[in-house]
Amino acid sequence: MQLTPLREFVQRMGWESVEYLEKASSVKKRPVFDQLLTDARERKFDTILVWKIDRFARSMKQFIDTVLMLDQVGVSVRSLTQNICSEQKDPMGRFVIQLFALLSELELSILKERVRAGVAEAQRKGVHCGRPARVFARYEAEDLRKQGMSWRAIAKKLGVPVATIRDALGLGGDRRARGVRKVSATA
Repeated sequence: MQLTPLREFVQRMGWESVEYLEKASSVKKRPVFDQLLTDARERKFDTILVWKIDRFARSMKQFIDTVLMLDQVGVSVRSLTQNICSEQKDPMGRFVIQLFALLSELELSILKERVRAGVAEAQRKGVHCGRPARVFARYEAEDLRKQGMSWRAIAKKLGVPVATIRDALGLGGDRRARGVRKVSATA
């Protein structure tokens, strides 16, 4: 049902076609779709013709991201039944690309806002957000440092990064702010 009108359109336009047909409908693994994108990056074709957008991408986000990526490599996407084309040569195609870019940016901003709100709410409730704190014997690190052991040796002995020990002992932060410089010697 879908292939016949697509093939007829290709013939009317005088195009050569390569068909990418997925037999199984899986959301996670789409090897034919992945191959299509690989071939698009290699510019093996100029246009991807699809029956409908939902046959091409599994979500609006995936569709927008894919169309924007394809635009970067000079490949357009055209939906036969929905009269959508991302080709930059016509004004409507440029509009579609710019609209998709704006929608993508909006979606990202909304996602960031949701994450920030969720973290703020969790912190308000006293829930720790982020990586769990490293637990180690701070007093032992202090004693080893007083004995003259290097930061790196202390870190290795206690099994934690040097920065964690320095931060715990109040000596973390930017090296330049502490007056420490890395010096390299050349022969």
